[in-house]
Amino acid sequence: MNKEKKQIQVGGQAVIEGVMMRGPEYLATAIRRKDKTIEIKKQKFESITKSNKYLALPIIRGFVSLVEMMKIGIGTLNFSASRAELDWKEEEKNDDKKPKKEKSKSRQKTEEVFSYIFAFGLAFLLFAFLPYQIAEWMNLAKENIYFNLFAGSIRIVFFVIYVWAISRMKDVHRIFEYHGAEHKAVFAYENDSDLSGAKVQEFKTLHPRCGTSFMFFVLLISILIFSIVDTIVARYLGVPSVPVRLSYHLLMIPLISGISYEVLKLSGKNIKHPLVKLMTAPGLALQRITTQPPNDEQVEVAIVAMKSALEMDISDYTNIQYIEE
Repeated sequence: MNKEKKQIQVGGQAVIEGVMMRGPEYLATAIRRKDKTIEIKKQKFESITKSNKYLALPIIRGFVSLVEMMKIGIGTLNFSASRAELDWKEEEKNDDKKPKKEKSKSRQKTEEVFSYIFAFGLAFLLFAFLPYQIAEWMNLAKENIYFNLFAGSIRIVFFVIYVWAISRMKDVHRIFEYHGAEHKAVFAYENDSDLSGAKVQEFKTLHPRCGTSFMFFVLLISILIFSIVDTIVARYLGVPSVPVRLSYHLLMIPLISGISYEVLKLSGKNIKHPLVKLMTAPGLALQRITTQPPNDEQVEVAIVAMKSALEMDISDYTNIQYIEE
């Protein structure tokens, strides 16, 4: 394998009817439209950790990268939603039924804000407040290790149930299929395989560097760190209440995400080590839900996104259209 190529890590995320891929210098999002064309939005991207040596320090770079990817992820999802909306409007025009009244931009913006508030509120309830409150009801507040083990386990159970529940939705299932296509394309590239549809389809949909594995690292590492900190707090300040405990735990998220990033990065370089296989097993198990077998058209989209992000030739594709925004 080409050594220079092997050093380049590529990854991305699934979006609505498409895939975003991130290369060393570019982000490329490929969207499959209803007319079967593939629209590509390509943009130059350089992490702030490349230009600021302090933000590139271990652990700090992990949290910074997480914030960057969240920003990119939300922006990419919004872009894919806007392209999907064009197809929905086109379908409405061709529908014999009475066309629906167009929503004003202010109403759309209001609905979008409320949807974000609801999503963050639900996440806070399921993954923060309820696990702590249930552990409190179980009279575990004075046993910091058991409290965090129990609350952490409840959080993991809620997370798995939540992911399984949304996977039953048709639109989300489609996104999970594109997630599988993304992983297959990344695996093919990492194994120096020919990036043709048939060859890419031969690879697995489960990848150890997936964000799903990162989420599991965050959940597991948080149990350990919260237990240590709670023990120190209880020793000097007394047993904390649920609101107090929750407050300083939330403030520690940057530290935990930074440590989780370093663990995931290290595991990616030592993937065959038995300990690493054990650590990545939960995340890989959850990917059996979050990734689904893609069809050939979905794999083609993932390949186009990858080649665009890596500045590889895509001139053999005749159904490409570039989008400028």
